[in-house]
Amino acid sequence: MTRDKKEHLPLYGVGPYYNFGILFVSILVVVFRNTPALSSGKIPSLKIPFLVIGIILIVLGIIIYAPTNIARIEKSIKENKLITTGIYAWVRNPMYSGCMFISSGAVIAAGNVYFFFLPIVYYLCLTILMINSEEKWLRDLYGNEYEEYCKRVNRCIPFPPKHSS
Repeated sequence: MTRDKKEHLPLYGVGPYYNFGILFVSILVVVFRNTPALSSGKIPSLKIPFLVIGIILIVLGIIIYAPTNIARIEKSIKENKLITTGIYAWVRNPMYSGCMFISSGAVIAAGNVYFFFLPIVYYLCLTILMINSEEKWLRDLYGNEYEEYCKRVNRCIPFPPKHSS
């Protein structure tokens, strides 16, 4: 199938709004976690485990995000090429997933259980955004090639690559 060079995905879709939004919310959590109105959400005996889990998630997020190459992504979008190698063989949306892990880690490390629902909200928002925007665009643009890729690679949570049968 020949693709018109002018017909390609937008260079900047909904992802930056998602990333900045969840980072902003997570920063607010860190800033306001100790306010008197929220102090009953702190569990002093679990401070260290929450901190360790949070740091692990932040490091994992950086590991997922770091291999993404924005210049490579922009080039592939302009050339209408689907990236399926490198980190994209492990997770379809590494920039968004990495940001989700970093933001979730910050929320957990903050150690206030009142905010522990946010990582679930982050995951749901990412899933809903991707299904209703970029995945539709990619299906329209790449068809069966993208469908096969989706069967092998998870949307948000990295897993070792599955091989096609």
